[in-house]
Amino acid sequence: MQNYRCAVFLDKDGTLVENVPYNVDPARLVLTSGAVAGLRLLHEAGYLLIIISNQSGVARGYFAESALVPMMHQLQSMLEQAGVTISGFYYCPHHPDGIIPSYTVDCNCRKPQPGLLYQAAEEHTIDLRCSWFIGDILHDVAAGRSVGCRTILLDNGNETEWQLSRRCLPHHTVSSLFEAAKVILALDAGDTLKTSQFPMQKLVPDQ
Repeated sequence: MQNYRCAVFLDKDGTLVENVPYNVDPARLVLTSGAVAGLRLLHEAGYLLIIISNQSGVARGYFAESALVPMMHQLQSMLEQAGVTISGFYYCPHHPDGIIPSYTVDCNCRKPQPGLLYQAAEEHTIDLRCSWFIGDILHDVAAGRSVGCRTILLDNGNETEWQLSRRCLPHHTVSSLFEAAKVILALDAGDTLKTSQFPMQKLVPDQ
C-alpha cells in the first residue's frame, strides 16, 4: 500500500516573509521572525513544506507572471542556506477585478478556494488529513479547513476584517512560525515518520 506524506502548507506574504505588497524584488525578501527556526524543526521532523500564495499582482498588471520565478529562487536559496527545503511553490495569478484579460477570472485556485491545495496533494502524494495550513489571514484558514487540514493563524496584525465563521475559524492562533511549529510537533508527537498508510481522501472540493 502506498504511503502518503504529511505537509505543512505555508502562506507566503506576511507568514513566511514580511509583507511587502506586490513585491517580486528578490532583494526585498525578508523572512519573518521565527521562520528559520520553525521551518527547520518541521523539516527535520519530516513534513513536506509547501508554499500556497495568492499573487493577484499578475492579474492587476503590476508585474509579469515570469517575475515570480527569480523571487522564488531567492526564497528557496535563503531557506536552503538555513537547512530548510521547500518542496513546492503554488500560486494563483488571477483576480476577478484584474486588468489583464487572461488572468481576470473567477478561479478555483485563489484562496480561500482549495484548488492549489488539491493540486499540491495530488502531485506530492499528500494526505490532507494529517497536514496543516499556516497563514496570517482568515482566507488562509478557510482554504486549509476546506480540504480537511488543521489550521494555524499567525496573528501578526495582517487580518483586519475578522469576519469569523466556522469555515474560517483557526484551530490554533500563534504569533510566529516558531510557535506554530511547536504546536504542530506537540500535537503530532509520536508520528515520527509523518506518513500514512490509510487511503487518501478523495481530492475533490467540498460541495
